[in-house]
Amino acid sequence: MEQVKLTKDYIESNRDEILEAYGKEQKKNAKKPLLTKKQKKLLGIGKDQGKAIAKYVRITPRKVKVVADLIKGKDLDEAYAILAYTPKAASPVLTKALKSAEANAVNNNGLSRGSLYVAEAYSSQGPILKRFIPRARGSASRINKRTSHVTVVLKERV
Repeated sequence: MEQVKLTKDYIESNRDEILEAYGKEQKKNAKKPLLTKKQKKLLGIGKDQGKAIAKYVRITPRKVKVVADLIKGKDLDEAYAILAYTPKAASPVLTKALKSAEANAVNNNGLSRGSLYVAEAYSSQGPILKRFIPRARGSASRINKRTSHVTVVLKERV
């Protein structure tokens, strides 16, 4: 598929061809250009999942990863139960993101709540708040207060 401007008319007329081209594995040096939100909506990409991102959460990504790994691949109700009884600081954050992803999947994309599972749960690093603490002999040490962006993706079991 040669380089073509993806207009609304072109996408509607060649929908299957475009989906096939973007679906197959691509070489690193010959990747297709990224699709915009409008183009994804026209093609129907992303309608099979519910996604929620909690940004700028004041907890380190390392601590979130421990709890996120517990719920990956689990059914929705099982994930809620695990988070309810996990005594970690990241549990309420992930519960909130999970509820939001569930609402997005059910209300926006029309997926069935009973067949949802946690396809992905991860945290990426956000901005770091740098603070200083006084030390001996008039010196100071830096304290990094890390933030994270927590992402939860729900998909339907087939």
